[in-house]
Amino acid sequence: MQEFTTIASIRAALRDRGSRSLGFVPTMGNLHAGHIALVREARARNDLLTCSIFVNPLQFGPNEDLDAYPRTLDADRRALEAAGCDFLFLPSAEELYGKEMATSTRVQVPELGNDFCGASRPGHFDGVTTIVTKLFNIVQPDDAFFGLKDYQQFLIIRKMTHDLSLPITIHGIATQREPSGLALSSRNGYLNPEERRQAPALYRVIQDIAKGLRGGDSNYAGLIATATRALADAGMRVDYLGIANANTLAKATLMDKDLIILAAAHLGSTRLIDNQLVSL
Repeated sequence: MQEFTTIASIRAALRDRGSRSLGFVPTMGNLHAGHIALVREARARNDLLTCSIFVNPLQFGPNEDLDAYPRTLDADRRALEAAGCDFLFLPSAEELYGKEMATSTRVQVPELGNDFCGASRPGHFDGVTTIVTKLFNIVQPDDAFFGLKDYQQFLIIRKMTHDLSLPITIHGIATQREPSGLALSSRNGYLNPEERRQAPALYRVIQDIAKGLRGGDSNYAGLIATATRALADAGMRVDYLGIANANTLAKATLMDKDLIILAAAHLGSTRLIDNQLVSL
């Protein structure tokens, strides 16, 4: 595995790949089995594979955990090499944004980012779409891979790629889970032992909503109210919990057949997110 820290150096390395296909997995590091599932899928679909590790300051709000975000570069290197990564891009913030990040150009996708995580974390998705666009322009992959745990992010990146006519296929990879059902996340490391026992309740509650929907329950407000009480009983403070159209994220109607249940909840100091697709 070759490593690069500058835009010029990784561009030079990738310039002569010829007709070989290139997959790309952008990450913020602190890798777990969910990330490695993306890497393995990208490796299986492409001749060459590039990964990046960059904790993007532009997608963190002023009171969020940028400084505390876990950084485990040595372990990440070993995991990526074992999974078959060919090129690892490790840029600095100055390399990507220059010395004036606050005045650098932004990329924004309207509407899809208005609700759910977009409402809870203003500016977050502008940071995501800006850095992903920059990385796409630098790496110029054929395929890029994202986890469906961040479902709203996946839809936004897919729309951005389409709208900007980027010749990249966006792949969404199923959420990887612990045996308890808890979705794998770098932020799970913030949970103390008691919170780790409580945390799987988020997915259980989402599954209960999904079971109700598949069973023909069309009282969406009632399902959400019951689920909200269950999360409170499990010690969680709900950020959002909703049933939406799986393609537009608009509030679900009885005409919709492809739905997504989206949830975020605080457990102690940790914010957990999860979701479940439901086809009726």
